[in-house]
Amino acid sequence: MAKMRAVQVSRPKGPLELVERDVPEPRRGEVRIRVQACGVCHSDVVTKDGLLPGIAYPRIPGHEIVGVVEALGADVARWQPGQRVGVGWNGGYCGRCDACRRGDFFACQTATFVTGVTSDGGYADYVVARSEAVARVPDELASTDAAPLLCAGVTTFNALRNSGARPGDVVAVLGIGGLGHLGVQYAAKMGFRTVAIARGADKEPLARELGAWRYVDNAAEDPAAALQRLGGARIVLATVTSGDAMTAVLGGLAPRGTLMVLGAPESLEAGAFILIAGMRSIQGWYSGTSIDSEDTLGFSVFQGVRSMNEVFPLERAEEAFDRMMSGRARFRAVLAMDR
Repeated sequence: MAKMRAVQVSRPKGPLELVERDVPEPRRGEVRIRVQACGVCHSDVVTKDGLLPGIAYPRIPGHEIVGVVEALGADVARWQPGQRVGVGWNGGYCGRCDACRRGDFFACQTATFVTGVTSDGGYADYVVARSEAVARVPDELASTDAAPLLCAGVTTFNALRNSGARPGDVVAVLGIGGLGHLGVQYAAKMGFRTVAIARGADKEPLARELGAWRYVDNAAEDPAAALQRLGGARIVLATVTSGDAMTAVLGGLAPRGTLMVLGAPESLEAGAFILIAGMRSIQGWYSGTSIDSEDTLGFSVFQGVRSMNEVFPLERAEEAFDRMMSGRARFRAVLAMDR
């Protein structure tokens, strides 16, 4: 049987190991993809550290996958060998059933696996995925540029377009790291008066370059007061993992404004009076389906939104993962199989 390179985790909290594996065969309803690039996402820690029950080890992480369709299982009609495609986190979600339409992805009728968690992911030369989970990748995007858009990109893009904000509204992006640097670009391109919030005056030039209308250094001033001076934020897109930083911006929401939580803090405190007095709300947001991924990729091409990446060969997956987890990666880490 043909062999491939893969980087796997053999046990919870174990190291990332470069191994040789059999090339997987697609089953009914699946496609096999020759991987060109795979993003290294903070969510990969779910597999690395065994943070969800039922993960079978050894497991190959990776859910920001771009490659070329190579083989089809039975009953796959939409895809053909040679097509360039991507697969994101929601590896088994169809995006078409009633559960997906109402946003209850865990109840999706076809959700049999989550890429890189309950099935093997893209830290490998080949991956298999359900045909419903596959998204078409535009020719205009290089594989290393497209890969991070299949999680970080679709999460920020999808949250903003479903937020209820309209062009001209004040929309703040809290944090301009791996998620936030994309969130600022999407918000600006959607026509929002985009406010970037981060720690340190040194980040202002980057925020302006990404399209921010205003910059707030939350180490030097109260971000809630700064937002209120601008009229209050219709939306604050929280991409950081600090609950304290999220709490600090709540008072900057306009009446009926919403804090959209994309980062995952251990806890988040919200004063009841702030929420009640202004009819403010806090909402979580969770990625998207393959249809949403195609919309994200298309918008990114048309509007010139690009992920800023550090690219590594597969053999340096452990280094790429460590840089991502430490926050030293600027701004996404991507594995390229041809390096």
